[in-house]
Amino acid sequence: MTSITIRCPDDFHHHCRDGPATASVLKHAYPRFRRCLMMPNLKPPVTTTELALEYKNRILDALKQNGQDPSNFQPLMTLYLTDRTTPDEIKKASALKNDDGTPTVIGCKYYPAGATTNSDFGVTDVKNLYPVLEAMQEVGMM
Repeated sequence: MTSITIRCPDDFHHHCRDGPATASVLKHAYPRFRRCLMMPNLKPPVTTTELALEYKNRILDALKQNGQDPSNFQPLMTLYLTDRTTPDEIKKASALKNDDGTPTVIGCKYYPAGATTNSDFGVTDVKNLYPVLEAMQEVGMM
């Protein structure tokens, strides 16, 4: 074999933005990817299961606005870890499933406070996350 063809790859670090920019970003992502791991560093950040589901729905609505079929694209949602993230929130997020039974929220993103774009709400000390990281391990979340 001298070549391979990747028919529809995944994007495991995608900034879909929010608001009007979302539809514009998706015009380019949709034809190239089947699934995208959505980065949660919006303003405000995606810190809860409820916010992740709301963001997912805005992404799917933007696809429809573009005339793109949402059934051909899966946003893989993540939570933005903060000093206030709780193990219960991780368990709640892991319990949320898509229609096909796959997890809606598949992981969390660690932003040290002040280290990158929209990281003002990030973690001030990784020790604050120890209980959260244990919960993530328990539920199999990355």
